[in-house]
Amino acid sequence: MKSSTKCGMGCGGCVPLATSIFNRALKDAGVEISNHLCKDFAYSRQELYQIVKFRRLKDFTAVMKVVGKKADGLGCEVCKPAVGSILSSLYNENIMKPSLRQTQDTNDRYLANVQRDGTYSVVPRLPAGEVTPAGLKVIGDVAEKFGLYTKITGGQRIDMFGAKKQDLPQIWEFLINAGFESGHAYGKALRTVKSCVGNTWCRYGVGDSVGLAAELENRYKGLRAPHKFKGGVSGCVRECAEAQGKDFGLIATPKGWNVFVGGNGGAKPRHAELLVEDVTRREAVKILDRFLIFYIQSADKLERTARWIEKYPGGLKGLKEVIVDDKLGICADLEKQMEVLVGSYHCEWTNVVNNPDRRKAFKQFANTDETQTVSEKITERAQKRPVDWPEDSSPLHFSLLDIAKDAKWEWRSICRLSNLDRQSDAPTSVAVKYGEVQLAVWNIPGRGLRASQNMCPHKKAFVLADGLVGEDEHGREYVSCPLHKRNYLLNPKAAEGGGSCSDADYSIMTFEAKADEENDVILLYLPPTEALDAVLSTRKWMLRRAGEELKLLTKDSEQAVELVEPLPLGKMADPLLNPLLATPVKVCGNSGTLDW
Repeated sequence: MKSSTKCGMGCGGCVPLATSIFNRALKDAGVEISNHLCKDFAYSRQELYQIVKFRRLKDFTAVMKVVGKKADGLGCEVCKPAVGSILSSLYNENIMKPSLRQTQDTNDRYLANVQRDGTYSVVPRLPAGEVTPAGLKVIGDVAEKFGLYTKITGGQRIDMFGAKKQDLPQIWEFLINAGFESGHAYGKALRTVKSCVGNTWCRYGVGDSVGLAAELENRYKGLRAPHKFKGGVSGCVRECAEAQGKDFGLIATPKGWNVFVGGNGGAKPRHAELLVEDVTRREAVKILDRFLIFYIQSADKLERTARWIEKYPGGLKGLKEVIVDDKLGICADLEKQMEVLVGSYHCEWTNVVNNPDRRKAFKQFANTDETQTVSEKITERAQKRPVDWPEDSSPLHFSLLDIAKDAKWEWRSICRLSNLDRQSDAPTSVAVKYGEVQLAVWNIPGRGLRASQNMCPHKKAFVLADGLVGEDEHGREYVSCPLHKRNYLLNPKAAEGGGSCSDADYSIMTFEAKADEENDVILLYLPPTEALDAVLSTRKWMLRRAGEELKLLTKDSEQAVELVEPLPLGKMADPLLNPLLATPVKVCGNSGTLDW
């Protein structure tokens, strides 16, 4: 259905609706609807959580061996992140360990959100939205030093866009030395706990909303869940923190705190529902502990709290019986599990910054310190951003037949084998530079090396080396593009489907690869650099400004006006006093000032 209609292959916002339509069509046709996690597991996400917990499985390979349909299977882009989330929710180990990193999608693999030009965003945690002047200066210095676009987020944080992958460790070293921690904006985890200033400043506040929001954010930071979740705390019923639009929210009353759960924005907004009234601060925290752990245990993959509560037997009433009235007698166990997770917190970026081996994973190319720019930038409102994607989305196919027929193909040394950091139980990958072309190389345990171009032809993004590796129903390995989840078969033989895509509009080049163990090198069967450059060079396919746009921007440049910043109020010329004006200017209120 996705291949035929292209639904779910863009922003992904239509996936829940498309899934419900698909399931309804199956039901109407008399087909049994499976709640299995994916083709690789005959269990739901909830069932798999309990199996992993009670059998104390610690990595994806162990989970696949014990409960997977195929003991030595690679999994897919659906089950790998889901299992990775379950493991983090149970044990909270460092996800940058190779055995755990293989299950992480690109955002978690590099602890940052990948953007459409292949760069990343940096979001330090600002608990409850608080930040000191010294902290603001550090953020400003970092953004200026690395040329980052800055924006205030809806969660009361500062987001810095445009960070190159190879710069991320250095950026975070500056931030961590200044006292910042990872904001986990990249993970299915707690994002923020938004707050108003409460009674610490506001004359209407009846509760310390900032203090409670900071306490909750520091308590739940790093907590992985089936989906992202957000909180809000308001100091009175005026609700400036919009707590009733969050997964959990608290509103101060003269008698204590009202606790709300199950709200969210997004494609299908939902108002949070009142769970308990006028509880103490300590009671509110205990109830939230139970709520979040119970959600982690029983929600489906990628299911927000709003949809989970709607599906839960009895809805909010049934949920309240479990986590408030303790009908099942599990509240003490839920609280204990939360204490274990809270006690095991660690800043993931601090771990990377202090580990030279982990920092190596952030190089753009494994075989050189050279770098390549993959997108031009334009300036808007005094900041730089990547150029727009072309509106033309015509099919784009790459084939070895595109290379000059007289090009001499031979085995060529491309990179040190040790740079691939091969693991016995987890796929690993690197991007390499060959001439002006970016190539991706993978090691798949028990199956050998695979190689392809690094550019996904869908949006011309150089990101395939960072995608999840899986296998289809026929046991064929593929890589899933991190941006929009198009899957490309990695078989080097085109006759066997190598390079073909789950979207028939696109295909890529794949290459034969082998390891020279004795000399510690990776060998790829390639033509000369100039022959491959003519077809795949980065400069040829990088995102550029459209010709018409460039012409428009440079036209009449001598007369162009650049808006830099407003002048101080006292130095601004008053057009009302301009003697060149032939007629008086009518203004609001018939005066020189605006009346509102």
